[in-house]
Parts: sequence; C-alpha cells; structure tokens
Amino acid sequence: MPMQDKRNTVLAERVAWRWVRLHTALTLFFLIAPILAIVPLSFNAGSYFSYPLTGFSMRWYEQALTSPDWQRALLNSIGIGAASTVIATCLGTLAALGLSRSQFPLRSVIMPIIISPMIVPIVVVAAGFYLIFAPLGLVNSYPGVILAHAALGTPFVVITVTASLLSFDQSLLRAAAGLGATPWTTFRRVTLPLITPAVATGSVFAFATSFDEVIVILFIGGPDQKTVPRQMWSGIRDSIDPSILAVATMLIVFAVLLFASINWLRGRAMAASRVME
Repeated sequence: MPMQDKRNTVLAERVAWRWVRLHTALTLFFLIAPILAIVPLSFNAGSYFSYPLTGFSMRWYEQALTSPDWQRALLNSIGIGAASTVIATCLGTLAALGLSRSQFPLRSVIMPIIISPMIVPIVVVAAGFYLIFAPLGLVNSYPGVILAHAALGTPFVVITVTASLLSFDQSLLRAAAGLGATPWTTFRRVTLPLITPAVATGSVFAFATSFDEVIVILFIGGPDQKTVPRQMWSGIRDSIDPSILAVATMLIVFAVLLFASINWLRGRAMAASRVME
C-alpha cells in the first residue's frame, strides 16, 4: 500500500507539472503573439497592414534602411542613448555606493525619490521636465533630451548596483585599507571589478529605456532630436507607413539580443557573488 501511494503521488506530481507547463506556454503565447504578429506583415509586398499577405518582399526593410528620416532617427537614438547611459551609469553607481552604506542618513527616504521616475506616470515626468527645462533653454535641444533620458535611466542602475552591493563582502574594503590602499584605489581595484556585471546590467537597462522612450521626447524634443520611437509615432499618426513594421521587427531582434546580454551579465554577477562568498 505505501508503494502504491508513492506511485500515485509521483503520478499526481507529473500531471501537475504538465498543467504548469501548459499554462506557462499559454501565458507566453498570450504575451508574445501580439508582438510576433507584426513580423510577417513586415515582409508583405502590399502597401497596407492586412492579412493574408499579398506576397513576400523586402521593400519595406530597404526603405527603412535607406530613408534619410529613419537613418537620422537611428543616429539620434544611438547618440542620445549612449550619452544618457554614460551619465546614468556614473550617477547611479555613485548613488548606489552611498545608499549601500548602513550609516547613510535618510536612506529609506532618498531611495524612493531616486526610483520615482520608474513609478510616476511618464506623462507627469515629461511635463515636469518641460516646466524645468523651458526656463533654462533646454527644450528642443540635445542636452535637454540627454539629461531627461539620463534621469529616467539612473534608477535602473541604482537598483542593480545596490542589489549587488548588498552581498558585497565589506571585509575586502577593510583589508585593502589595512594594506595602505587609498579610497580611490580600493574602489578601482576591489569594488569596481566585483560590481562591474551589475553596473553593466544597469547600463543596458538605461540604454534600453532611452532607446524606447517616446513621451518625454514629444514634450522636450524638437525636429532635430527625432528618435526612432518618435519617428514611428509620426509615421503612424500622419500616414500608415509599412516601413514602421520593418523597423519594429528589427527592434524586436534588438530587444532579444539586449535581454540575452542582460542574462549573460546576470550570470557573471552571480558568479562574482559566489566568488565573494
């Protein structure tokens, strides 16, 4: 009888796991299907968004890659994203180093303020940027857009680096100080190498945030600062341009590669944490 009960338990566990896998597959399909639906349309030979496809063609990819408007938007997205990521990474890493110290005053108050751009509706954030930047002459300018995107990306760096520093072995810092290392040398030789995967992960998130952002750029960006998301917004609003589908498909591939790099960096961070242990 006990053997029969054990077999029934094993069988029930197998059935339960099959249902879990089925539900997981259905959930993934529910989330991914709307995104993947546009991929076949990007190869449509017709001039409209419609199923079934009227033929296979790469004309919309060619148009997107050769159009001066899309090329300028891509260069703007890369340039603004890179500059804002550098600023966000530096500010976020410094903030995380301070917030990770147990004796840091008002840490429980400052942390929510830093991550507030992730919580507050983006329209409210964009309106706030406009009210602050307009008197300073930063509206319709690259510095204004870069600073705004850096503010949006900094919370991601703070969160990832702070999480890494929580498992940091503080005895390494005391050992370095005991050996005569200056604070800068200790940071450069001890702290930074161990938190580099977390810093890189936060940088990737910051760049993705800047590259994907459209609301703030509509508020404070001008015609010269038109990025890929804003170009897509303009194409959908002004005219139904199928080249948007080609750009969207390329962005999907870019996002997949981005998250693959994040997973790789996360593996590096876990390996580094095991080394510290």
